[in-house]
Amino acid sequence: MKNILIIGAGKSSSSLIKYLLEKSDEENLKIIIADISIENALELMDNHKNASAIIFDVFNENQRKQEIEKSDIVISMLPARFHIEVAKDCLLFNKHMVTASYISKEMKGLDSEAKQKGLIFMNEIGLDPGLDHMSAMQVIDRIRDNNAKILLFESFCGGLVAPESDNNLWNYKFTWNPRNVVLAGQGGAAMFIQEGTYKYIPYHKLFRRTEFLNINNQKFEAYANRDSLKYRSVYGLDNIPTMYRGTIRKVGFSRAWNIFVQLGMTDDSYIIEDSENMSYRDFVNLFLAYSPSDSVELKLRSYLKIDQDDVMWEKLVELDLFNPDKKIGLQNATPAQMLQKILQDSWTLQKDDKDMIVMQHLFGYEIDGEKRQIESSLIVEGENQTYTAMAKTVGLPVAIATLKILKGEIKTPGVQLPISKEVYIPILKELELHGIKFTERKVKYLGYNPNHVMG
Repeated sequence: MKNILIIGAGKSSSSLIKYLLEKSDEENLKIIIADISIENALELMDNHKNASAIIFDVFNENQRKQEIEKSDIVISMLPARFHIEVAKDCLLFNKHMVTASYISKEMKGLDSEAKQKGLIFMNEIGLDPGLDHMSAMQVIDRIRDNNAKILLFESFCGGLVAPESDNNLWNYKFTWNPRNVVLAGQGGAAMFIQEGTYKYIPYHKLFRRTEFLNINNQKFEAYANRDSLKYRSVYGLDNIPTMYRGTIRKVGFSRAWNIFVQLGMTDDSYIIEDSENMSYRDFVNLFLAYSPSDSVELKLRSYLKIDQDDVMWEKLVELDLFNPDKKIGLQNATPAQMLQKILQDSWTLQKDDKDMIVMQHLFGYEIDGEKRQIESSLIVEGENQTYTAMAKTVGLPVAIATLKILKGEIKTPGVQLPISKEVYIPILKELELHGIKFTERKVKYLGYNPNHVMG
């Protein structure tokens, strides 16, 4: 039997494990599910005869080395910062490795040794990064193979709540790591290139400069990702005039989120005194001027120039932000951590809620003197709380890649991401069997439409 070691049985591992278990008889696989929580591992193992669950601590060097040495391939679903120790052991014991995370400098540093040993270290093979790379490269390569010149590439992705579970004024719930949502866009200006001109959006303006999208007759908006420029070299588009990547939300989210940014509630750089004992109302008041007579509500509306009948105000009220009785209950918390705690009250997916993944690419190109555009879109809805759209779109590409590496169908060694035809063609083909299928349509070439941009 071939042993597959899966390190990490969190929310994104459910569809990955299910896929490999379903293939285990046919492909003669033994799946070892390793997690710090045995409950997580046992739940996803589901008493399958070809699986075992173990308590696993990635910092226990002896255990880590022992389990990796026994395996044929290792999947790390740990937070990105923990992959490197696993990767070094995979080099030591000559094992292939798969992760859904961005390639770090440390991981990239293992490339030459992995190639020397004929090992495949496949990274960025989840949803975003992952499915975005593969689906984009499929169209980019097709355009290039027809000797056309690519003029524009825009790519958008978002984890949202499915329409039937969309029951709050923000049209949003947490489908992924809430901390990443609260801190989104921080750490420098958003960078992209538009018709040959470099553009930069500072964090405090990011959520007022949105693009509008129409995907499968649903309206969305997108705000710019931090660095769209690095993907030019990744995709072989170094001279492209327009390159933009963004995060999708339902229309109106960004305008409301901007309130938190302007108040300073998303700041993660300092700790609030006595945060544990503060009420939600106290938290809001931290960021407003002192007044002996005006209420917190009045001060906030006055400061941000929000009318009482504005939907922005209703969105804030819906979050119970002004409740004097609800306590934050977090010691030594930053503003961002306190805001996250408040939002989790309202935006945590409920038992019967379903999530939704939305992705869209726009490709503008010139062929035989004519400018054309392709729009490629994907919408995937989750089944339930375990087999979410997020788990499906992250986990299935990881699982399919793992099996193809194990069977020798993906051969090229080294630290890599899934941008070669050898990798993306068979994986995208199989994903279609699981309902992950992009629909393409030819649209009028608009270039980068400046009318889309607000602010």
